[in-house]
Amino acid sequence: MPTRCGTGGTLPRARSAGRAHERTEAGVPRAIVVGAGVAGLGSALTLSRAGWDVELIERDATPMPPDATSAFSWDRAGAPQVRHSHAFLARLRNLLRDRYPDVLAELLAAGATELRFCDMLPADMVDREPRDGDDDLVALACRRTTFEWVLRRAVLASDHVTLIDGVIVEGLLAAPAVTGAPTVTGVRTDAGDRAADVVVLANGRRSAIPAWLAAIGVEVPEVEEDTGIVYLSRFYRLADGLGPPDASGPIGGDLGYLKLGVFQSDDRTFSITFAVRTDDRELRRLLTDDDLFDLAATQCAPVLPWIERAGERLTSVQLMAGLLNRQRRFLDDAGAPTVLGLHVVGDAHTASNPLYGRGCSLAMVMADELATALRDVAGDATAAATAYEAAVAREVEPWYRASITADRQSRSFAAWEAAHRDDPDADPADDPDASMVALLRDGMMPAVRTDPHVFRTFIRTFNLLVAPETVMTDGAVLAAVMTCYQERDQRPPDPPMGPRRAALLEVLASA
Repeated sequence: MPTRCGTGGTLPRARSAGRAHERTEAGVPRAIVVGAGVAGLGSALTLSRAGWDVELIERDATPMPPDATSAFSWDRAGAPQVRHSHAFLARLRNLLRDRYPDVLAELLAAGATELRFCDMLPADMVDREPRDGDDDLVALACRRTTFEWVLRRAVLASDHVTLIDGVIVEGLLAAPAVTGAPTVTGVRTDAGDRAADVVVLANGRRSAIPAWLAAIGVEVPEVEEDTGIVYLSRFYRLADGLGPPDASGPIGGDLGYLKLGVFQSDDRTFSITFAVRTDDRELRRLLTDDDLFDLAATQCAPVLPWIERAGERLTSVQLMAGLLNRQRRFLDDAGAPTVLGLHVVGDAHTASNPLYGRGCSLAMVMADELATALRDVAGDATAAATAYEAAVAREVEPWYRASITADRQSRSFAAWEAAHRDDPDADPADDPDASMVALLRDGMMPAVRTDPHVFRTFIRTFNLLVAPETVMTDGAVLAAVMTCYQERDQRPPDPPMGPRRAALLEVLASA
C-alpha cells in the first residue's frame, strides 16, 4: 500500500500511485527504488530532486516514528545494523551542505552534531593556526536511525515520491534482448508487477541481485574477501549533568587482538564498538555478555572516560558477523553494460569492512552520482550505465581496495605480534607483512599528533575527501612520518591503550 507521510504529522502528503501514473504519462520519468535504507532513501532524494517520479519499495512495514528519539526503537528487521555504531564522514556532510542543505539543516535540528576536527587538534600540536579548507573537515555525529528518520522525512516531503512498505520484491521484469544487454522494465513483487523507466536496487549487502539477474540471463561477477572480524556494539546515554569527555568525535585504537572505538551521537548518546577476530571465539563469547562488555570498556584507555560517564544503557550488546569486502561488476570485459535500465547503489554494489565507517557516506555519494549520470545522458540507457559505473570506479572502488589492504595488513600484524610475543628484540620492520602497520603506529600516528599538515591530510583521507593513497604519497607527509618513525626509540613509549589479550581474558573470566 502507498505510504504517505506516516506519523510525522506536519509533512506534505506524498502523492498516490495513481498520480504517479498520470505524471509518467505526461513525460516525467519514473524510477523504482528497492530498499528504504540510507542507499535507497538517498537515491529517492537525489532522483526526485532531479525531476524523477520515484516509487520507493521497502519490504519492512515501517510506520514513521514521531521523532528522532522514537526512531531508535524503529522496527527495521531488514536492516539489523541500524543500532550499531555509524560514522557520517565529512564527504557526506559536505555533499549535504553543498547539494541538499535543507537535509543538513533538518539533521542539525534533530540533534545531530557537527564534529569540527580542527577544533579538536591534538594536545601535542604546537601550530594551531587555522588553514584554508578547515571548514570542510567536519563530520556529523548522530545515530543511524536519526539519519534515516530525517532522510525519510525529506524524501516523503516531495510529491515526487511514494513509499510502498510491507511489499517484497521477488525479481525483475525485463524486455528480451534482441542484441546486446537486456533492459529491465520493472520489478515483480508479492503484490503484483510494477513498471518503471529505471530500477535502482539499494537493498543492502544481503541483496539477491545475482539470482534476480541470472533469471533474466545476466551473470554478475563477484569478488569477495572476508574481513576477518566480527564486531559488537552497545549504545549508552550520558548521565544527567555530564557532557562528553574532552576528546570529542570517533576515537579508538587497535590492541592487535581487539579493535575499539567510541562514536558520539545525537541526544546525548554514544556507542562503543569492539571488533574481534573471527577465530577468537573465546573473547567473542565473553564480550556478548552485557556486563562483561562494560567491564572490558573500563580496561581500555580511549573508552574509559566515556563508559565512566554512561548513565542509561540503551541497548544490549549487538553483534554483527559475516562481514565481507565484496564487489559486483555490471560491465563486461570490454566495458559495455551487462544490463540496461537497472542500477545498483550502496552495499548491494560494493561493500567494504563497516569498521572503517564509510558505508553510509559512500552510499550517498553513489546516489548523487547516479542522479547526475541519468541527468547528463537523459534517455540513453547505455550511456547512463556506463557513466554511473565509471563514477563508482572513480569514487568508490579505491576505498574498497583500501579496505582489503588494511584488513590484510591488520591480520598480518596480529599474526606477527602473536608469533613474537615473547621476543623483546623482535622488530616488525623486519617483516614485510607487518612493517606497514608498524610504520602507521610508530610513524604516522605520532606525526598526526604533532604536524599540522600530516594531521589535516590524515583527516582528509579518513573522511573520503582525497584518494586513499594520498596519505602515503604526499612528500611532506612521508618526510614527517619517516622522521617520527626513525625517532621512535628516542620517544617515551606511548601509554598502553589496553591490556594484552591474556590479561583481559583473566579480568573477564574472574568477574
